[in-house]
Amino acid sequence: MVQQRDPSCEHRRELIRGLHNLRPRHRGCVATIGSFDGVHLGHQAIVAQLRQRARERNLPAVAIIFEPQPHEYFSGEKAPARLMRFKEKVLALFAAGIDRVLCLQFNETLRSLDAEAFIQRILVDGLGIEHLVVGDDFRFGCDRSGDYRSLQRIGAEAGFTVEDTATVEIDGERVSSTRIRAALEAGNFALAETLLGKPYRITGRVAPGRALGRQLGAPTANVRLHRYRSPLVGVYTVRTSATDGSELAPGRKVIDGVANVGFRPTVEGAGAQPLLEVNLFDFSGDLYGRELAVEFCHKLRDEEKFDSLEILKARIAQDIEDARAWFARQP
Repeated sequence: MVQQRDPSCEHRRELIRGLHNLRPRHRGCVATIGSFDGVHLGHQAIVAQLRQRARERNLPAVAIIFEPQPHEYFSGEKAPARLMRFKEKVLALFAAGIDRVLCLQFNETLRSLDAEAFIQRILVDGLGIEHLVVGDDFRFGCDRSGDYRSLQRIGAEAGFTVEDTATVEIDGERVSSTRIRAALEAGNFALAETLLGKPYRITGRVAPGRALGRQLGAPTANVRLHRYRSPLVGVYTVRTSATDGSELAPGRKVIDGVANVGFRPTVEGAGAQPLLEVNLFDFSGDLYGRELAVEFCHKLRDEEKFDSLEILKARIAQDIEDARAWFARQP
């Protein structure tokens, strides 16, 4: 649901990190606030609503997000897995029609602001907003003391209006990041795609590894996930492309393959960070430094710990055979 941009109210896309980087030219906007993890159909509907209000006022549309996400600040590694890393989210918000993203560091100072101080410091003094679009269940401020009615009341005094958003439902259930995580965990990529409005992908830059995959007969492109937890853990069939649309090999923009997402328990000790390893079929070449988009198609199995590298090598060979057979069955 990418919105067509109206040339009469075009504004430069911009990422602003922190209140201290706001300038006088940033004052005057319509805004929304949220985590926007996944930028799914529900989020896209909010952005569309925001864009409409921005057009009516000839103002930029601004999304206010937080790093870390509030539930990560409070729960750390126990927080729900991110559907996308920070860069992916910002680019997805821009693609959906947002003009500016204001990213605020969620720390003790921000957490301790009460509702009125949050509104005054960020929305009024910082952005000079004219209109705010949020869900009617939105809570904010210290101990989540602020709500939709607080916003309406304070907005009336400060000179901005507040509007709630319509809930987007599919098959009688609300579209949410939580629902998408559950679909991914269950290996239901068709449902995840329906809720996201696009196939589920992980993007990232290929980094040097230990070349263990090559020793095991399956060279891999290694992508760090840059998050506490991954929404996927296991072995999957995947389709891989370059994020810039260029060819990965002559005449091949998309290459089928098999990927492992997880902690490599056979070769890594405790405390390992999640990693995406992709084996591209019938490919030989240098991908270091390339940014890839890995689209997940089908789950083959859970991640396992094997008793030896020889057993792991045999299992990887079977995974490749199973993945090739799965692709051969697709129309």
